[in-house]
Order: sequence, then structure tokens, then C-alpha cells
Amino acid sequence: MITNTEVYPPVEMKARIEREYLSNAINEIADYAIILMDLKGNIVNWNKGAQNIKGYTSEEIIGKNFRRFYTETDRMEDKPGTLIGTAMKTGRAHDEGWRVRKDGSLFWGSVTITAVHDENGKVVGFSKVTRDLSERREADLEREKNEQLLNSKNKELEQFLYIASHDLQEPIRTINNFAGLLSRKYEQNFDEEGKKILQFINQGCYRMIDLIKGLLHYSRIGINKKTSLIDCNTIIELVKNDLSVAIQESGAEIAMGKLPLIKGFNTEIRLLFQNLLSNAIKFRKPDVPLKIHISSENQDRFWQFSVKDNGIGIDSKFNDKIFQIFQRLHLMNEYEGSGIGLAHCSKIAELHGGKIWVASTPSEGSTFYFTISKV
Repeated sequence: MITNTEVYPPVEMKARIEREYLSNAINEIADYAIILMDLKGNIVNWNKGAQNIKGYTSEEIIGKNFRRFYTETDRMEDKPGTLIGTAMKTGRAHDEGWRVRKDGSLFWGSVTITAVHDENGKVVGFSKVTRDLSERREADLEREKNEQLLNSKNKELEQFLYIASHDLQEPIRTINNFAGLLSRKYEQNFDEEGKKILQFINQGCYRMIDLIKGLLHYSRIGINKKTSLIDCNTIIELVKNDLSVAIQESGAEIAMGKLPLIKGFNTEIRLLFQNLLSNAIKFRKPDVPLKIHISSENQDRFWQFSVKDNGIGIDSKFNDKIFQIFQRLHLMNEYEGSGIGLAHCSKIAELHGGKIWVASTPSEGSTFYFTISKV
């Protein structure tokens, strides 16, 4: 409030009122520490936000140098002087780091120092705006800690899976080799039941080897952390070429709309489409020509893809189960497979910041949807 009785010209009076209004507004801001400093960094004003964040009252701090807000290490390295020097030279300096409150406790501050000029363009002081980002910093540190822990656990798991799978494959190969030796040398001595038992042993060994390989592939998804720009149209053509025999034998008709360019892991995206197309071919109706349609939809933060077929369909009560590793809905003598393909798809979608789900009606077909983040 203007309290003296001097009379000012209208223009000067208006400017004076505006300056006082602005000063009062700044002083009332509680979430940001906003202060003015002279050329040496001595504090000349102090708002409520500065008191809330740093703990000093204006009476305690005005006239003191802003260096006291910095840690001993920063003061020894003359970080305050460096920031003022940068602001003097370029007009502005920004920094994030630990700052010191009146009681000696630390907070993580985001600081911007801006040069203040007079009407002739000469630097006469600095404004300094500080925001307390301690909660964000603590969250970042916790996330980094969890990421490091997760990476460590993933490496341990990968190493365990690699060793376990190789150790498991060796005795299975031994069993399979001896079963083959028995079959070649003594098959003529076996009755039908004996031959069937040998056949079961061979089939069991091959299935176990497939399961171990599937587990290894599952554990390696996303290990190559390099993303690239992927043309999904090209990917589908490559997958169709890989599955050419199965497509020809099944008589599958595959159609697709124009698919987008996405950023992701090339090998994993190819495996995702391959598993979904293989799944559609495998679970087709024997007496109906198989039709598969692949399409995409541009959403706000994602690309949403769909792979639609007219196969045997899935009961809705199994919609979640099918994406779990080693989960099967059919007997081996009905449909072959390890029960890991859709688990691969789920992990790949999650790796790309998306998800996968299915909409299906028994005997009418299924539509598998998955999203890929644009970020």
C-alpha cells in the first residue's frame, strides 16, 4: 500500500502502483523461492516461498550472501560464483543439486538465476528462482535403485536359465539317444506296446527340448536394447516368407491394411507377428478356408494392431490364461505346441510399453489386439 502523501504525475503513479503490486504478488508466492541479489550475490529481498523452502526469515537473511545455501563442496568449487558468472555473460544460468536449509538439512533444488538490467542494458543484479524438487529427486533415486535391482535380478535369472537349460538338455539328449539306439537295435524284439512306449519316450524328449528352447527364447526377449525404426509391412512379408510352407499347406489367405512405421526391437516385433500368425494357422477350422486380416489403428499415444482370424475361437474364461507361460487349452494329440508362444507375445508387447488381449467367440474366430507405445 502507498502510504506517503507525495503527489506523482498520473503515469508515474501508475508505474509505481504496478511495481508495488508486482512486488507484493512475488512476496506472496509460497511454492517458489524468488529473491533478488546484487552483483556480488547479496540478498536484497525475500519472499514467503524462500522462507518456506530455506527456513530463514527476511530479517535473518537480507544482506547475507546466497553462497550459504550451497554445500561445502559446492562452495569450495565456487559453484555460486560460476552460476553468477554464467548469468552475467549469457543472461541466464540453470542448475539442479543439493541445497542447504537454515537447519543444515538438504533439499534438491532447481535453480534459475537471471541477470537484471537497467534501462541502459547494464546488469545491476540478479533474480534467483528456486523450486524444491526433493520429492521428485527421492522418487528418481528410488526408481534408479529399483531399476538397478531389477537389472541385477534379470541378469541372475538369465544366467540361471541359460545354465539350467543346458544342464537339462544334456540328460534329455542322452535319454533320446539311448531310446533311438534301442529302437534301431531291438525294435524287432518289441511288441506293439513296447514300440508305443519308445515312441512316447522320443516324443517326450523332443517336447522337453522344445520347452527348454522356448524358455531360453522367453528369457532373452529384450536383451538387445537397441531400438530401430521398423516398417511393419516389411516385417509381415518376412514373416509370411518364414511361414510359407504352413501357409501353403493350410491354404491361409492373409490380408492386411497399410501398416505404420514404429520404433521398437526388430527381432521381437517380428517374433510377435510370427507367433500370432502361427497361432491362427494352427487353430484353424479344418473344413473352413482360413482367412487372416492384419490391421492397425493410430491412437493418441499408441499404435493398436489387430490380427483377426475365422478359426476355432476361444472361450472367454480362458482369455487371460492363454498369455501365461506354458498354459495350454488343448491336448498334445489335438494341437502341437509348447504353450509359450502367446506368453512371448505378451512379454514383447510389455517391452514396447503396450499390452495384448483377445476378443473371441468359440467356433467363430479370434481377434488378437496389441499396442505399441509411440514414445
